[in-house]
Amino acid sequence: MKSSAILCALILGFSAQAAQLQDPDVSRGEYVARLGNCVGCHTVEDGEPFAGGLKMEVPLIGAIYATNITPDVDTGIGGYSFEDFDKAMRKGIAKDGHHLYPAMPYPAYAKMSEQDMRDLYAYFMQEVQPVEQQNLPAEIPALLSPRWPMAVWNTLFIDDAAYKPNPDKTEQWNRGAYLTQGLGHCGACHTPRGLFLQEKAMDESDSSFLSGASLDHWFASSLNGDINSGLGRWTKQDIVDFLKTGHNRFGNAFGTMVEVVNTSTHHMTEQDLNAMAEYLKSLPAVNEVGEPAYSYNEATANALRALEYDEPGALIYSQNCLSCHQADGKGQSPYHPPLAGNPVLMDADPSSLINITLNGSLRVIANDIPDRYNMPYFRELLTDSEIAQVVSFMRKGWGNSGDVVTEEDVRAIRDATDPTRHDIRMLRMK
Repeated sequence: MKSSAILCALILGFSAQAAQLQDPDVSRGEYVARLGNCVGCHTVEDGEPFAGGLKMEVPLIGAIYATNITPDVDTGIGGYSFEDFDKAMRKGIAKDGHHLYPAMPYPAYAKMSEQDMRDLYAYFMQEVQPVEQQNLPAEIPALLSPRWPMAVWNTLFIDDAAYKPNPDKTEQWNRGAYLTQGLGHCGACHTPRGLFLQEKAMDESDSSFLSGASLDHWFASSLNGDINSGLGRWTKQDIVDFLKTGHNRFGNAFGTMVEVVNTSTHHMTEQDLNAMAEYLKSLPAVNEVGEPAYSYNEATANALRALEYDEPGALIYSQNCLSCHQADGKGQSPYHPPLAGNPVLMDADPSSLINITLNGSLRVIANDIPDRYNMPYFRELLTDSEIAQVVSFMRKGWGNSGDVVTEEDVRAIRDATDPTRHDIRMLRMK
C-alpha cells in the first residue's frame, strides 16, 4: 500500500514539474517538445519548423529523411488521432501501418507518461503551423526496403510501457531518470549498439547504458561515473552548466551536441536540469573502474613556454592551437575549452577530437545570442600527418592519458566527412 502511494505521488510530481515553465508563454506541450528535441530532427536549416527533410544515415541500410510532423492533413500528421500519434511515438508504427526505423527514437519515447503524450499531441495539432511539404523517399536498396522485419525487431527489443518510478529513489532522481531515459533519449547516442543496431540497454539496470558509443564519426562520451572520460569528476552543477549553456570547466559542446543544447536542453527548467544531474551522478563507473583520477602535469606547459618542440606535434600546436587553448592547456573559459583533463581527450576512441580538428564546430546559442568564438576547421590547413601529430600531442600532454592517433585514423574520418557548415544554426519553434 505504501509503495503504491509513493508511486502515485511520483507520477503526479512529474506532471507538476512539467508545468513549472520558465516562460509563461510556453505551453506544456511545447515544453515537452523541447524536452524531446523534436525540432532537432524534423527541421532543416532554412526550412519550416517540423516540416521534415533532414537526411539521416542508417548503418548497413542506407539513408532516410525525417518526416513532416506538422498538422497538415495531406502531407503531415493532421489526420492522426491521439491513438495514432501515441502508437507512432511508443511503437514506431505510422497511421497507415508501416513501421518506422528507430532513427526515430520511439524505444525511448515509449517511456513517456500519458499526460506528456497528450500535451505533445495537443501542441502539434493546435500550435504548430501546418506546412504542405511532401516527405522525401528513403534511399535504401530494394532488397532492404521491406519494413516488416521491424515488427520482429520491435518484438525482440522494445518495451512500450511508460516509465515506472523507482519507489526507493527520490522524486528528483525519478524525474531525472524519466527525462534521461525517455524524452531526452540520451541513450540513442551515448549507449553502444548491439548486433541488430539495438541500444544494448535502456536504463541503469545494465552497465552498458550511457557507457559511450560511436556515432557518425563522432564518439558520444560516457555519461556514467568514469573518472577521466566520463562524469566522475563533474559535480551536479557542472552537468547543469553544460546542459544549460554548452560550457563548463571541463569543456564545450561540439558536434550534434551543440544542436541538442541550442534546441533542447538550453530551454529546460532548472528543476529538470538538476533532476537529470541527480540521475546521471548516480551512475557508477563502467570503463575506468578503480583507475586514478586525472592529475595535471606542468611538463608540457614548461616546454611550450621555453619554445622546446621536441615532442611530435608540439610546434604544430604552438602555431595553430596555443593562442586559444594556451601553453598550460587550460584554455580561456568559457570561450575556449581546456584541453588539460578534458574527458574527450582521454576517451579511448579519438574520433571526436579528430573530427572537430578537421571540421570545426557550430556555435552554441543562448538567448538568441551566439557564442563569440567557435572551433575553426583545419582540414584545409593541415595534412593528415600533421593532424595526427597534434591530436596525439594533446592526448598525451598536461597529464592526459589518451593514446596516440595515426595518420590512417585521420584519413578515415577526412574521407568519410564533408566539411561542416560553420555558419550559425538557429532553429526556433514559433
